Amino acid sequence: MNAVGLALRQVKYENRSFWRNPAAAFFTIFFPLMFLIIFNLLFGNDEVTFPGGSVSGSTFYVPAIAAFSLITACYTNLAMSITFSRDQGVLKRKRGTPLPTVSFLAGRILHSTLIAILMVAVVATAGALFYNVDPPIDKLPAVLAAVVVGAASFCALGLAITSIVPNAEAAPAVINITILPLLFISGIFIPLDDAPGWLDNVTGIFPIKHFADAMRTPFNPFVDGSGFEWGHLAVVAAWGLAGLVLAIRFFTWEPRR
Repeated sequence: MNAVGLALRQVKYENRSFWRNPAAAFFTIFFPLMFLIIFNLLFGNDEVTFPGGSVSGSTFYVPAIAAFSLITACYTNLAMSITFSRDQGVLKRKRGTPLPTVSFLAGRILHSTLIAILMVAVVATAGALFYNVDPPIDKLPAVLAAVVVGAASFCALGLAITSIVPNAEAAPAVINITILPLLFISGIFIPLDDAPGWLDNVTGIFPIKHFADAMRTPFNPFVDGSGFEWGHLAVVAAWGLAGLVLAIRFFTWEPRR
């Protein structure tokens, strides 16, 4: 079996392992929905300024939480899972099998991407059913493009961040400190209409704000056209390429001494 076939087989294994742990699977899917419910309870009736006009808070939070769910699946969960597998010796044993490295890593990335797509679909469906947020059917290709580029990029960044995590016990602290502050200042949880200019310049350096904008534009009822945000997607892809280079250079298979 070639490397592609082995990668697909690894995806099948990861998927089976994921769904055979129903408690973990349920809370992985429910976690972003919990944020969607909380923020809509708190701010759902407030109007939020979008390019072109004002929309309900629900219209703001559905694509924002969809972006958050993808980042959680492809960056946070992947990085923690890889770190724990490394400390438990699982990666070292995998390295000693005939399974090619590229097939193993591609399988993990593809599985995380599939889970991310599922979570985005769940959040968008919940928004349409319970919060009257119009799904962007006519701009669906733009949503899919943002999801694919975002998933690949944040998976690469998740693999890269494992190179600086010293051990599994430190993984939650190190990984969350690299992502949670950026989620708050990038407009995921809180609209930043009145944020100072310097903060907008700082967040513009990092990929989260660009990814959130690429996800939010197709949901904007005032936007005509296809809804693609090529500039934002290019920034996200550049960060993903940098993460891939760092992962290839510094990724380790064995526990740190």
